[in-house]
Amino acid sequence: MVDYLKKYKTYVEILDRELIPAMGCTEPIAVAYCAACARELLQKRPEKVRIMASGNIIKNVKSVIVPNTNGQKGLEAAAAVGIIAGDAARQLEVIADVSQEEKEELAGYLKEADIWVEPADNGFVLDITVEVFCQGDSASVRIVNEHTNIVRKERNGEILFNKDPEGCAENDKEEDCPDYGLLNIEDICRFAEKADLDDVRPVLKRQIECNTAISAEGIRGDYGANIGSVLLQAYGDNIHIRAKAVAAAGSDARMNGCELPVVINSGSGNQGMTASLPVIEYAREYGVDDDTLYRALLVSNLSTIHQKSHIGRLSAYCGAVSAGAGAGAGIAWLLGGGYREVAHTIVNALAITSGIVCDGAKPSCAAKIAAAVDAGILGYEMYIHGQQFYGGDGVISKGIENTINNIGRLGKEGMKETDREIIQIMTAGRELQKDDKSGKE
Repeated sequence: MVDYLKKYKTYVEILDRELIPAMGCTEPIAVAYCAACARELLQKRPEKVRIMASGNIIKNVKSVIVPNTNGQKGLEAAAAVGIIAGDAARQLEVIADVSQEEKEELAGYLKEADIWVEPADNGFVLDITVEVFCQGDSASVRIVNEHTNIVRKERNGEILFNKDPEGCAENDKEEDCPDYGLLNIEDICRFAEKADLDDVRPVLKRQIECNTAISAEGIRGDYGANIGSVLLQAYGDNIHIRAKAVAAAGSDARMNGCELPVVINSGSGNQGMTASLPVIEYAREYGVDDDTLYRALLVSNLSTIHQKSHIGRLSAYCGAVSAGAGAGAGIAWLLGGGYREVAHTIVNALAITSGIVCDGAKPSCAAKIAAAVDAGILGYEMYIHGQQFYGGDGVISKGIENTINNIGRLGKEGMKETDREIIQIMTAGRELQKDDKSGKE
């Protein structure tokens, strides 16, 4: 039996590790980070760049605009901006500061450099290797499983760093990696109730500030399909609509090149915004004090991380579903609910939206987020009106943890073939060049 203090420390560590800022969609940013690290090893600008990426990386980079590139999309642009302007020390904010001169330089580099893409099929859903070459020198960096988890560094054939791909990120000590298996909804609710807010306030305050800023920009500006604005224009501004709109608007901006950071959850900015912004909007509507909001955000963030830890960082299962259920759980807590309300909200929400597939990062993510938040809110409203889905209804089992296990199995194992089909559909007609001589698609 794990004592409460150990769980408490673990939950704080998980929040510190997961709720971090990122500039842009995390898959192209991971490519940019990998490329920036490779260039740093090479110590000069590469003339040739080979990118080896798993299908899910290709899927999630294909249609999203990379920030600070003047509207460029794709793996080549992500790697190139990391090479030209990346600061590897900033990890997922690697391209947060790109000058106008560097943006102009990027356009020329993309034309001149020999950059090509090859699929990586090594059994890892998240797998990126960037190899760079210049004047007889070479360097390579590989990232696996998590967006900053460097597992190998090599220069001119000499291995400089090598580790187990299943281990923690390079800057973590193995013995300090938090045990995600200690997460469960009952203990998450107990933690939210009893936590010393000074232990979690900095990460939650940063999440509120960053995510509300990009949401406001999404409402103000013209990004993608403007789902957030459409919701408000079409359906009014009651709290149920606003909760969906603020999350969708953040995604509108983020998927379409907005140069503002997002505090992510489970490796995803969309999930970070979905888990937080609806809860924040409900707190504003009901005049809830900051401390209660922070405790509700503990519920929404940790319940999202708990669900996603069973599925993995990337899958054919849309991560907004987990985060939308997490948002519903946070709203349930914010409005006075406890463990029962939170658990039933999550189960109800998962019963509604677990059929949404992930077909890559792109403008329509905002609409999926709106649907997932709607399911989270409906899941809560169902329970307080005496309604619920029961064990045996589809993938729902009796008990919240059993249901979360089922969804994890569905997303991680059951949808592998779905994932392959989605990737084949998305990459149809795109020949990934394996010829090192031409280096062009």
